[in-house]
Amino acid sequence: MLPPQARSEAPTHRTHTAERGAFAYARCTCGWSGPARRARDRARQDADEHSSPQPAAR
Repeated sequence: MLPPQARSEAPTHRTHTAERGAFAYARCTCGWSGPARRARDRARQDADEHSSPQPAAR
């Protein structure tokens, strides 16, 4: 287990890809799961889009 000061500095979203049969999908520690993709590269792209900061709404 991380000490309290390290937990506050840890990234909010840690993504990875997983496979189920012929499909790959992105998962995140926050509970988010991307759609099933046949292309692993597209699943990785979903994970990158989820973990990158979103621009502020105007």
